Amino acid sequence: MKLIIKHFNELTLNELVDIYKLRVSIFVVEQKCPCQEIDDADKVAYHIWLEDEEGIEAYARVLPKGTTFKEASIGRVIAKKRRCGLGTRIVMEAIHVAEEKFNEKIIKIEAQVYAKGLYEKCGFVQVSEPFLEDGIPHIQMLYQK
Repeated sequence: MKLIIKHFNELTLNELVDIYKLRVSIFVVEQKCPCQEIDDADKVAYHIWLEDEEGIEAYARVLPKGTTFKEASIGRVIAKKRRCGLGTRIVMEAIHVAEEKFNEKIIKIEAQVYAKGLYEKCGFVQVSEPFLEDGIPHIQMLYQK
């Protein structure tokens, strides 16, 4: 499986379309969540994904501090095949990107409650009570190196 890390400005049009197709298929269609999936935060993000001959298998975006939170952030985490380590791998790669590209030691996320264990395995700690975001239960979590 090949790891790809690109800032928005480095993406090809085909890569961008593939990323958007995957994100919309999961976050809008599969989760039945009519939300504004594509946003301006994509323009300042590093987009990271794992791909094989079938295409993108896992994806996340890494945002600099001041974009969605005062801290750096990771979001739009997807692993097409679940419970096989891809989610953990892409989150760990996203942490590495935040540390390397943005020199960040603190990362804040809004995680879907069902994925709390995944993020805890990667070093995140819950810092909020559950709340609804687009009708889906979420929690805020913090990673500190």
